[in-house]
Amino acid sequence: MTHIVLVQGDITEQAVDAVVNAANSSLLGGGGVDGAIHRRGGPQILEECRALRASHYGRGLPTGQAVATTAGRLPARWVIHTVGPVWSATEDRSAQLASCYRESLRVADELGARTVAFPAVSTGVYGWPLEGGARIALDTVRGVRGARGALEEVRFVLFDERAYAVFEAALAAG
Repeated sequence: MTHIVLVQGDITEQAVDAVVNAANSSLLGGGGVDGAIHRRGGPQILEECRALRASHYGRGLPTGQAVATTAGRLPARWVIHTVGPVWSATEDRSAQLASCYRESLRVADELGARTVAFPAVSTGVYGWPLEGGARIALDTVRGVRGARGALEEVRFVLFDERAYAVFEAALAAG
């Protein structure tokens, strides 16, 4: 059984097998979590992302999908890049957000990762309301069972007190 852990802190400091990056579709870095991971992880991550763009993802990584690269100088083995949806008041994109978590866990399972750290995908500049984002994240992670069964811990690394409190309430609500 996979254990879910909440941590308030910096995702780039997590000593886990895989860190999930809330990437933009270009895979070439950006702001928020994406920029922090690229800056701290160093040029190796960008190099592998460029290679992915040159081969499989010429138009960028589609929303809801995930792909892995090295973690460079991060205290992790891999970075799993996933592109979250931009929140919309007129279109339900919940399935795309759930897919980010599901696909990231599928990639982690394929890599044989035992520990994975997630940010709150799409809840930053992509505008997803934190309460809904927390519920979708936790419900999706609870519902995923890896084929290998190696995954022991999913850690949600939440940047501030408010995000931590919202995830804590959603986790308790089950």
